[in-house]
Amino acid sequence: MKLFLPHATLEAWTVDEKADLKDGKLVLTETKAAYPAVSAVHLHKLVSGTDDHKLLSKVKSDEQLRALGAEHMSDSVLIGETAYDVTQGFITEVAAPAAKADRGKAAGSPEADLLAAFILDKLS
Repeated sequence: MKLFLPHATLEAWTVDEKADLKDGKLVLTETKAAYPAVSAVHLHKLVSGTDDHKLLSKVKSDEQLRALGAEHMSDSVLIGETAYDVTQGFITEVAAPAAKADRGKAAGSPEADLLAAFILDKLS
């Protein structure tokens, strides 16, 4: 499961010594488990222009934005005459947590399940 981790959340986790970003990986302090993390943005508000690329409410990596010819500056993304407000962060991928009924079955690593549950709890 791919998850978007806002930069502000990562900063809070770093301050609380729960997780950190090292060498392009999200590292959980307690278990030392590491997950790839790619710089990305959540495009949450159309400021001007039209959403011709259908990006509103989407998460896109920096690489995907470059492929679209977008310019990312601070908390904004510009594509031609269209401007979006964005939340900066990272995309990380973990195994989906097992459903309660499926807890006895092998799903993913316990660390991945914990990270997914932790992130989902923090984002809700």
